Amino acid sequence: MPAIFKIITAMIIWGSLGVFVRHIQLPSLEIAFYRALIASIILLLVFLTFKNKNLQSIRRNLLVLVISGVAIGLNWVMLFQAYRYTTISNATLTYYLAPVLIVLISPFVLREKISFTKIISVLGGMAGLVLIISQQSNNTTMIYNHSVGISYGLIAAVLYAGIVLLNKRMKKIDGFQMTLVQLATSALVMLPMVVARTNFRIVPDDLTYVLILGLVHTGLAYWLYFSGLKEMKAQNVALFSYLDPISAVLFGTLLLNEPMGLWQAIGGFLILGSAVFGSRENMTQGDGSDSRGRFC
Repeated sequence: MPAIFKIITAMIIWGSLGVFVRHIQLPSLEIAFYRALIASIILLLVFLTFKNKNLQSIRRNLLVLVISGVAIGLNWVMLFQAYRYTTISNATLTYYLAPVLIVLISPFVLREKISFTKIISVLGGMAGLVLIISQQSNNTTMIYNHSVGISYGLIAAVLYAGIVLLNKRMKKIDGFQMTLVQLATSALVMLPMVVARTNFRIVPDDLTYVLILGLVHTGLAYWLYFSGLKEMKAQNVALFSYLDPISAVLFGTLLLNEPMGLWQAIGGFLILGSAVFGSRENMTQGDGSDSRGRFC
């Protein structure tokens, strides 16, 4: 399969994530745990079979890998909670404020200069969020609590931004190995909490969706992403990554009949447009993006 189709397929798979989460009755913590566990097992088998086992790079970055692994687990829980309380469109678009948050935080954490282009991207992203939030009162007939859902989405976005910034501090480590250790750490951290809640039981209907979530949305999608990443420029991968939120909005609207008003659509366009606009500067300077790892 050509690299471009691998990347596009991975993005569309990730875009359908919210639709499948909506069909699982388990609490968000358990969903995140099973997803991390299944994906870790799959990626470990691939690592043991095909990958060059450079354990030195893992040891060198172990502390940051563990911290970011914890953040990934919390990130998934918050995102899955957002899917439960608001529309997939609102949750996904709010989540994609992460690139804008990275622009705001990077001058303090990475000591990067904030340019006029990045200031415009921040203002555009914030304006988009305001538009989305301000229109939720029009959907009072729906069984949603949009303010709670969007709040969860914002927390997930903050966590995602933190993960990207942590990843930028890692040195000389393969993206596949990095993701494997982070997902395994995430599963190990969530295990005691799941055990304490004694909620391991999965009904047959949930089992199908949980397996799809672990095997397809994580194992297969990550394999397609990393194998395609090797054959494409990081700048191109970064641009194709916006197929993820766009397809998520389409899936939510077409498959779940979720409402999408004109002003919400404009707000979503502002958020995604701001993220693309802000990333253009990094691309022209040769800095790919956060394409070393994906945590959708």
